[in-house]
Amino acid sequence: MRQSLEILQASTMELSQLINQVAELNPTLEIGEEIERLDDTLEPDAEHDLENLSEFDDTWREDHILMHGSNQPSGMNDELRDFLYNSIVAPRTLQQHLVDQLNQSAVDDDKHAAAEYLIGCINDQGFLDDHLESLVTASPFSLKELLSAQTLIQGFDPAGVAVEDLSESLLLQLQVSGRGNSLESRIIDLHLDDLARHKFADIARALGVTQEAVVEAADNISELNPDPGAAFDSTSNPHVLPDLEIRQNLNGEYYAHLTNEYIPTLRIDNHYKDLLAKLSENPKARKYVRENINEGRQIIHALSQRQQTLLKIGTEIIAAQPDFLQYGRGKLRPMTMHEIAGIIGVHAATISRAVSSKYIMTPHGLMELRAFFSSGYTTQQGTTIANTGVRDAIQHLVYDEDPSKPLSDTAIEKKLKEKGIKIARRTIAKYRDQLDILPSHLRKRHQ
Repeated sequence: MRQSLEILQASTMELSQLINQVAELNPTLEIGEEIERLDDTLEPDAEHDLENLSEFDDTWREDHILMHGSNQPSGMNDELRDFLYNSIVAPRTLQQHLVDQLNQSAVDDDKHAAAEYLIGCINDQGFLDDHLESLVTASPFSLKELLSAQTLIQGFDPAGVAVEDLSESLLLQLQVSGRGNSLESRIIDLHLDDLARHKFADIARALGVTQEAVVEAADNISELNPDPGAAFDSTSNPHVLPDLEIRQNLNGEYYAHLTNEYIPTLRIDNHYKDLLAKLSENPKARKYVRENINEGRQIIHALSQRQQTLLKIGTEIIAAQPDFLQYGRGKLRPMTMHEIAGIIGVHAATISRAVSSKYIMTPHGLMELRAFFSSGYTTQQGTTIANTGVRDAIQHLVYDEDPSKPLSDTAIEKKLKEKGIKIARRTIAKYRDQLDILPSHLRKRHQ
């Protein structure tokens, strides 16, 4: 199961590296001479190849567990497995890092599930994609359960994650370091905008402290991390490869296609299949070959399951987003991992793992799979619009504004309301930060 999760969560480049490593460590596995493409079907040829193994080989592991329980495998295979897990050098995503810590936490199943869902709602910067209240409406969990899960995750490394915005992240980092009631904390909580404009004298007067103290506090604040997820940023790798493509057939109908770029073909070496029958008088060698064949079989199955899951997700995205396919990102409708999980028949946490660090080539460019999963807003006309569409609307408003009279968050709120989108000014400020758009007073340019 652990190995299956590794394969499911791995990005395309990580998966290629992982496959090459397991092939080196497992003598029964071989990689095709050419990088072949798996068919866009739910039963890749590798599954049919495995059916040719002997009946004893197919059922050995299940029988072994029933007869002997879940004992540890042989020392050689245990060592091989540990080496495999510990030798993956590809950078891990922030979400994977948080899930690893969650799995080591002593929490009950309900809290674990809520925390796993919430981790799936954390972007690569470490912030929640939306307010907790909005996430509740799109999840099977109550606000109390998500708040409890949020508190748990906020105690993980790196400090400052699972929050809604930059100020909350900085305040959490101070709290974790024992400076929750410090001058730095008060400045961030009450005068973050003034700090950004270096209005140290104004801050000093408002807080009743010396300007020198404010300057020293500002230096301390500058040492905090404004981007907790930066160390795990998968987009820092310029070689981003899509796992899926949205294509059109001759009738103009859209369909999902697995790219399978740089994914080597794995199969069980026929030599070792034949060798099983010749080792009847050497139980130790036969056991070693059997265990390696079964491990190889599980890896191939996990790879097949990964591709099947991605293909199903791509197919459901196409079914759920016809307006996006025709008009672009501004027409993305709200869609949750829980919703797709119900259709596919898996847990929402499986969807979260499957879309982690994965990309899809759409008619409107390369996109993260995670971008399709968000809550949204209902317009005055009764239609729904995803958070991504709202962010695009904000970006277009700022792009078209008069540089000498930039739009304030209140002005953006008013213009969106005129378009039928009712959204709080606080949420606009959050989305503006996510888009790396400065406040209006810092965008102003004199002509």
